[in-house]
Amino acid sequence: MAKYLLLKHYRGAPASANDVPMDQWTPAEITAHVRYMEDFAARLERTGEFVDSQALSPEGTFVRSGGAGRPPVTDGPFAETKDLIAGWMVIDVETYDRALELAAELSEAPGAGGQPVREWLEVRPFLTAASTIRE
Repeated sequence: MAKYLLLKHYRGAPASANDVPMDQWTPAEITAHVRYMEDFAARLERTGEFVDSQALSPEGTFVRSGGAGRPPVTDGPFAETKDLIAGWMVIDVETYDRALELAAELSEAPGAGGQPVREWLEVRPFLTAASTIRE
């Protein structure tokens, strides 16, 4: 089994097929979208492929050390994940093809007008330790 991170983006990826921003959806459309994602996660829990998922608030701050005895430095002149990453799901699947299959299915979540969003999801494998060869 290998773990993959499925990233949902606010922006930065190519436009989705149903490219209506979520802040323009009706409450019923938002509820249907969230329900689809919850049902998807529940099904993967039953198959043992679900690890975790979270939606993220758009609020956030980049922080780095300002040096010894100095206050932390916040924000900077770069694209911020609070503007880019809407949420994520971690899956644990047998193959890369299965990760792609699940990401494509997740991108079918309904959006405005009840139509599939067909958003682009970023699929990132977790970095694993290199195997050790012993003779």
